[in-house]
Amino acid sequence: MINWSNHAKVCRAAAVLQDFGVVAYPTEAVWGLGCDPWSEYAVNRILHLKRRSVSKGVILIADSTEHFAPFLQGLDPDHLQRFAADYNKPTTWLVPDNGVAPSWIVGEHQSLALRITRHPLAAALCRAFGGPIVSTSANPQGLPPATTGIKVKSYFGSRIDFKTPGTVGRAKNSSEIRHLITGEVIRAG
Repeated sequence: MINWSNHAKVCRAAAVLQDFGVVAYPTEAVWGLGCDPWSEYAVNRILHLKRRSVSKGVILIADSTEHFAPFLQGLDPDHLQRFAADYNKPTTWLVPDNGVAPSWIVGEHQSLALRITRHPLAAALCRAFGGPIVSTSANPQGLPPATTGIKVKSYFGSRIDFKTPGTVGRAKNSSEIRHLITGEVIRAG
């Protein structure tokens, strides 16, 4: 198994993110497109590539709860514990928007979509970047998400700034989406 921490291509991908670029990388079930969530320019590039409206919002991933700390302020201990629990499948939590996240991340929603990634390369990328990154499936709207690097290239070619090596994890479906406060499943995973 490859150790992605300090891997040259993961470090290169993190540098591209820091320069407001768009990176493709594998996640638990599909390839993702990522960027710096604080860069409206970079997020708009991804939305344009996907032909996706900013009103839909995007998911953020990080390798640890600590990287999401600003977005989790104001939650009670039970909700924080639920968020940090280790689930047997990728789980994205809809967390009440506390006003910290930019509008281009939240979209028209009252919540923010956050996931702690267990994919080794995606987690290493978040660590190398130093915080959460945008994680949206690598596909134009209406087409199936890319499950291989070759499919990413066929969808986007040179319109992305960097594609990491690696393969998707063993999850059969995209992440489950659950509301943190109610526990309601919004999208089965």
